[in-house]
Amino acid sequence: MGTVSENRDELLARLMSSEEEARKFLLHKALGDRKPFCPRCREHKLYNLNGDRYRCSSCKYTFQDFSGRWINNGGLSAREWVRLIQMFAEDHTAHAISLDLELSYNATYKAITALRFAILAQAIDAQQLLSPETGLHKHLKNKKLTGVPSKKTTGSIPVFGIMEKNGWVFIDLMQNITAESVFHFNHNFHLKLVRHGSIIHTDRYQKYDSLILCGDDSLPLDYIRKYPDVTPHIEISGGEFWQFARQRFKRYKGISPHRFPLYLKELEFRFNNRSKDLFDLLTSYICKIVPDVD
Repeated sequence: MGTVSENRDELLARLMSSEEEARKFLLHKALGDRKPFCPRCREHKLYNLNGDRYRCSSCKYTFQDFSGRWINNGGLSAREWVRLIQMFAEDHTAHAISLDLELSYNATYKAITALRFAILAQAIDAQQLLSPETGLHKHLKNKKLTGVPSKKTTGSIPVFGIMEKNGWVFIDLMQNITAESVFHFNHNFHLKLVRHGSIIHTDRYQKYDSLILCGDDSLPLDYIRKYPDVTPHIEISGGEFWQFARQRFKRYKGISPHRFPLYLKELEFRFNNRSKDLFDLLTSYICKIVPDVD
């Protein structure tokens, strides 16, 4: 754990000096001053086993310090996690992080995906976003990330509303609006659409500054380009967030609609915490227990 007088550079240097220091730091983020407890049933009476393992006296679950937590995904060492979180907080790409850590791109991307899930899990609408409404629940099984579902997975494409107010942005999953509805609003009510790759956003809609979605081949994406009155210069009311997000959207290539909420919630998190220490927040989030999903 860091002391009050220890600045960020000093803390990172100490954590990267040894695996033990990094592990102690992350374990403190997970437990604070509490003793270990069962991540399944929260029982505190445990039996110590060989290999730094525990067995719950109540549900008999055998686990280690980070079992059932987001950080238990990816197979990274504690020092690798610290460095990855630092670079992610500084908004480096997965490619740059993989080169720095000398990890495979797949291993790096899986760890970053765990971070994105951890961010989303702290949102006030996390329960809704981890439900069948988005399909993200399919990535989780027994508190572990299971990888990317088949591209053939069918389901509705989620649509989100972006609302910026008093320096904060709120990104809501729209309950009764489908991707097809957005095209209907464009065709029949002249709601302007702009496309950035597979990402589509609109002009103002009701109380929202914009609607946004990530399309796929099931949508007539080329249809948007055929309208000469649609330009890439829609000014979204209260557009500080849009200016913040626009350059980041350019990085998002090959995103599927059901993974898009992870990226939106990351942007919401970064924007709303832009004056805070993201490293500290992210280490807290990644060490939290993965919630149960249906």
